[in-house]
Amino acid sequence: MMINSDILISAEQDQRKLHAERFAVFSEQLSSEGVDVEALVAELMALEIEVPSWALGTGGTRFGRFPIGGEPGDLFQKIEDVSLLKTLTASVGSISLHIPWDIPKDSAAIVQLLKEYDLRIDSVNSNTFQDYGDPDVSYKFGSLCHTDAGVRRKAVDHNIEVIRYGEALHARILTVWLSDGSDFPGQHNFRRAYSRTLDSLALLYEQMPSQWNMLVEYKPYEPHFYSMVIPDWGTSLALSQSLGNNAKVLVDLGHHLPNTNIEQIVSRLMLFGRLGGFHFNGSMYGDDDLTTGSIKPYQLFLIFHELNDGMKDNSVPAASPAWMIDASHNIKDPLEDLIQSCLNIRTAYAKALLVDRAMLHGAQEANDVVMAEEIMQKAFQCDVRPLVREAMVRKGGSVDPIVAYRKFEVRKNLIKNRGARSVATGL
Repeated sequence: MMINSDILISAEQDQRKLHAERFAVFSEQLSSEGVDVEALVAELMALEIEVPSWALGTGGTRFGRFPIGGEPGDLFQKIEDVSLLKTLTASVGSISLHIPWDIPKDSAAIVQLLKEYDLRIDSVNSNTFQDYGDPDVSYKFGSLCHTDAGVRRKAVDHNIEVIRYGEALHARILTVWLSDGSDFPGQHNFRRAYSRTLDSLALLYEQMPSQWNMLVEYKPYEPHFYSMVIPDWGTSLALSQSLGNNAKVLVDLGHHLPNTNIEQIVSRLMLFGRLGGFHFNGSMYGDDDLTTGSIKPYQLFLIFHELNDGMKDNSVPAASPAWMIDASHNIKDPLEDLIQSCLNIRTAYAKALLVDRAMLHGAQEANDVVMAEEIMQKAFQCDVRPLVREAMVRKGGSVDPIVAYRKFEVRKNLIKNRGARSVATGL
């Protein structure tokens, strides 16, 4: 359904008046502490988040899937849904595609529609964790690491195909996540599996346009539970360094063992100039793919602090990582869940921007543990909702996207237009 800035302004008059009053108080308080509020708003407005095409429908688990109705049946409808998220949150700027779930059959038409909605496709993701096409070639025992050269060739060719689709859509990133691994001791020769993977990735790297980046993703377990070929950030880093300057590491927040210090990983990868991007989500136990910031908001804040600190440190290599969401919506309305993730990401970023980095650095150098912690807690405990809402409103978004989504009965209208049994492609 069509919702634009003018419609939002008309529908939210009372909410916007109340927000303006609250923001004035908030701004005055921060200004009295020497904070440049306008600079904070500008930085929040500049943050753009990429939405994955596969997360616009219900995900489900291996036990079942419960479609919500009105899901986008093709890539054109997915772009429409992302445009709606962009209008409401003023946070979304691009779409991430997963091939073959979303093969663009008419690239020219897709490019035109993206232009009309002021969107773009930044990243394309390959899929060698499922069998499709040739029934005689299977990824059951691996893809880029497979012992059979023919299977490796199929996986390489698929990734090259993904690159070609991406070129037609003006993308700039190839994301590679491999399910390759083993379930039993002795099943893999670890060194050979790594070497075959590196050789295969090198073939892809040669086929990428010179301005593209390859993001190498890691995961400690699942679908295999004894070993994964790329189980950790160190392996991704080693592969990236072997491939070239345009190969970087992708950090999925759910791809870590319990209690892993993800913010330290982020800091190190920035120091090495190899932080390529994120898959934002939330997790309690593993790769839960829940709403970003729903389980560990303090961890998300700490990650953004390291990002902000690294990006503003002249001694750290320049980094502009890709901000992507990667979630699976099992029981929520997918669009509402994505709205929540966008808001939580901006909230964490806003709090990170409030950290007094000069004062923190002084406390760190003086080994003043209590003061360093107090500085972090002060920023984290600040209610930054007025700041986040101001950034959205100034970019033409809603002052409260979830309320607007429900007020305009978006899901009801999507079901009316697409049907109650429409199911999105992908997860």
